[in-house]
Amino acid sequence: MAAKLDGQTLGFVFEGRPDILADIQKAAVSPFHINLFNNIASFVSERLSGQTTDDGPAAKRRRVDIAPTQSSNGFGSSQQNGSSGADAATDSVLLEIRDISVSVPQRKKYDLCFTKNFLYARAPGTSGPVQGIVYPWREIEHAFYLPVPDKSQVQHNYVLFPRNSYLPTTKQANGAAAAAPGGEQVMEPLVFTVPSTAPKPGSITGPSAGAAEAVSDSYSSLFHWALTTTLRAAGNRSCELVASDPRIFHSVARQAYRPTEKAVHVKAFRGSKDGFLFFLPTGILWGFKKPLLFLPLDRIVAVSYTSVLQRTFNIVVEFEGRDGTAEEIEFGMLDQEDYQGIDETYVKRHGLADRSMAERRKAKKELAENAKKAQGDGDGGGDGGGAEGDDGLTELERAHKEAEQALQDEEDEDEEDYDPGSEGESEGSGTSDEDDDEDEDGEGGEEEYDEDEGDEDEMQEE
Repeated sequence: MAAKLDGQTLGFVFEGRPDILADIQKAAVSPFHINLFNNIASFVSERLSGQTTDDGPAAKRRRVDIAPTQSSNGFGSSQQNGSSGADAATDSVLLEIRDISVSVPQRKKYDLCFTKNFLYARAPGTSGPVQGIVYPWREIEHAFYLPVPDKSQVQHNYVLFPRNSYLPTTKQANGAAAAAPGGEQVMEPLVFTVPSTAPKPGSITGPSAGAAEAVSDSYSSLFHWALTTTLRAAGNRSCELVASDPRIFHSVARQAYRPTEKAVHVKAFRGSKDGFLFFLPTGILWGFKKPLLFLPLDRIVAVSYTSVLQRTFNIVVEFEGRDGTAEEIEFGMLDQEDYQGIDETYVKRHGLADRSMAERRKAKKELAENAKKAQGDGDGGGDGGGAEGDDGLTELERAHKEAEQALQDEEDEDEEDYDPGSEGESEGSGTSDEDDDEDEDGEGGEEEYDEDEGDEDEMQEE
């Protein structure tokens, strides 16, 4: 009997890589090569399934069984996620939506597949899920629908946070990947973008395509229906799809590309990374640079306003971490025009504590005008600053008020120095001392001329 390639095993091992499968079929020109490829596929398949046939060291076997792996594209994928990929491949696809732009964990266009138990991405022309982009419905803890900032065309992002993936950690502050309390690397969030248009003809397939067509007026209505119904069918009733609401918060800054639309985000920095803060009904979300973060309201302990400058300020959010300990994260360079909206319409409305005036975190007055004023006042200025603590203003409001007062004082000084009569007396205001000397000499010359003129008059009389 002629040797044949084990297509099933090879397809499982190299799922998502049709180019490798094609090369193997071309290279398998002899029984020796066919057996070699089959043996390689069988060995790798056993490793992926967590099975071992040798008596190697336990540490090596344990690394294959439970250790997190790092994929070649740089995003984390645990062994649990790998096994989920194998399970998802055997799950029947109920709905497939093609050509969707995924930005996290990978930036590429994929087909999104909905099964009974999983949501996963599939590369066009392949049959299996992409490694690392497989999400069990029961593991999705938070889902959001948010407008994409700084785009001329209206677009929206869907953001799905798996369990234990939304809270920041101390390591994340240094750019490291998130890890669960037990040390196991967790799945990254899923972020994909949809336009405001309707799906293209033929882009929706699967047994549920008929029901999906009825709600396919736009991509948003389609995905709202698909995500909500599939989560409920999988038994995940605690996850609600949350959308931004301008009635709860909106920025006063006008958007450059869509100036008539209220922005539900503010620009901010986290370290050296620029991004956007969304103040949502259920918490504060940072996106869309990795790592994405979400701070639920029930975990936020307090907020503080720091590094107050004339036009920007920072906000520090204290929250309860994964292990129950208090942690904090700072977002910088927020526009001061958005302070009132953040403080009054969000922080105070949701009853969050403001610890800006705490002894260990008093906002620094970094305005140049304030520093100059403090130097002029000396020790007396320090006493005055202490008295201002009872005026009921926050540190940011007080600094802003002092900045305005300093500018007003400068304007008053300019008005005092200005003499409107000097302009009428002479057009040479601001000239040098030499010009003054020349004027004095000129006046002397006129007196001498008058004396000579008087002598000529006397001679004429004689």
